[in-house]
Formats: sequence, C-alpha cells, structure tokens
Amino acid sequence: MLETPRDPAASHYEHPATGLRRRDLDPDPVKQFANWFTAAIEAGIRDVNAMCLATAGRDAKPSVRIVLLKGFDHDGFVFFSNYQSEKGRQLETNPYAACVFYWIELDRQIRLSGPVEKTSREESERYFRSRPRGSQLGAWASRQSEVLDARRMLDARMADVIKPELFEFWQGRPNRLHDRFRYTLQPNGSWQVDRLAP
Repeated sequence: MLETPRDPAASHYEHPATGLRRRDLDPDPVKQFANWFTAAIEAGIRDVNAMCLATAGRDAKPSVRIVLLKGFDHDGFVFFSNYQSEKGRQLETNPYAACVFYWIELDRQIRLSGPVEKTSREESERYFRSRPRGSQLGAWASRQSEVLDARRMLDARMADVIKPELFEFWQGRPNRLHDRFRYTLQPNGSWQVDRLAP
C-alpha cells in the first residue's frame, strides 16, 4: 500500500524578521543585484549563480530550466546556451526571457526579465576556451551519436545576454508579509522603484 504523500499546502516555514526598506536599496538595480549577489557568495551559498530561466516559443507555451549566470553588468546578464536546444530555438522565435534567483538561506529572491540577444563570437570563444578540457569534451559529446566537428559545436554554443527591463527584489518576512520592490526601466533610461504588496 502506498503511503499518502504529504500535502504541500501543509508545509510551512516562518521567515525571519529581517526586512527590506526602500532606503536600503541602491537606485541602480544592477548595483543592488551585485550587493545581494555578493552577500549570497559571502554566505557560502552553493551554486549562487544558478537561475531559473523561462522562455516561450511561437506557441507561447512557457518552458523553464536551471542555467548558470556567467557574468553581469549594465550591458546585461550572460548565460550560455546551445542554439539547437529547446531554449535556443524558442529564443530564436521569441527573443524575450525571464529569470529568477532564489537564495533560501537569505530568504531572498530576485526576478528579472527583458529581451535576449546573442553576444559576440569573440566572447563566446573566450568563454569556451576558459572551460576545463573535460567540460569542452562534454559539450562536444552532448549530442550523442552525431558526428560533429569542434567549429560546428562552438557555433551552436554561443552566449545569450538578457537586457533587463524589470527587476524585482523580494525579502522574506514573518506571516507572509514579504517585502517586494520592483524596478521598471523608463524611456529615458532611469529606473522607477515601486513597493509591491506581499
């Protein structure tokens, strides 16, 4: 006889009392991201650069998976992809994505979304050469039973960069009264910051 699975709704975690105030935020969301990213590294969080990346194809059906952030600055947030993969094909037809970082140890979550574009071949090649030899071989072998040359594989594995138009910083609070702040890119290049309901 199968044991009845635990009801997910019965799971409860009480968030600590640490809050987030507007005055704690940097007016620049990329700098605010850097502040929280640094705090997550200092907290010793494993795979601190892991993010859930959501894309959708022409059919508008969403698809999500974990990818690794490989760099970020005011030009965008970089991740690497095989352009023949599902996400590669989706981004080709619908070049827009959203991602979320969740660091449960800090009760923090960051969402961002925006258009996606390919980085330069030079940046992709620089990254590919920096990977350990085993990782390079693994990338080449990932399409099993198909004969491929290294150049073709490299052509298929270039970088994408999300250029965020929206950020949301979420800090867990007790009683589900979480603090949420949204940054929205304005036409003049500035960011509007709004507090959101929990």
